[in-house]
Amino acid sequence: MEHVIYVDGSTKKISWVIQTGKDKLEQTRLHSKIYLDKVTESQSKYIALHVGLFWGIGTFSIKNNESITVMLDNQQMYERFTLKKKKSDEFIEKRIGFIQHLISQRNLKIQYEAISEKENLARIIE
Repeated sequence: MEHVIYVDGSTKKISWVIQTGKDKLEQTRLHSKIYLDKVTESQSKYIALHVGLFWGIGTFSIKNNESITVMLDNQQMYERFTLKKKKSDEFIEKRIGFIQHLISQRNLKIQYEAISEKENLARIIE
């Protein structure tokens, strides 16, 4: 099965959309108290990807050995995943570790694609 995931984050919320064929699952959540108004938008996007993948796996929408295209509207995030450019942000690097652990644990085949903010189906408008 092939999936496409879109993610977004703000200082208050995270959002993700998982498309599988004609099906589209959408979620928006307020940050938990430990992150609410304490993370940057960039950090929040990594949280959204981590939680979105975890949620997709937990609801059996995403299964072992499946393919996922991750649509990223943040150029630095895209470069971090495709070019492996490390960030000096320890918080982001920890989230990347969690994301990579999920990917390897479930043997997911991941591709990353850069998109514009307008193309982001999970875009949070506040």
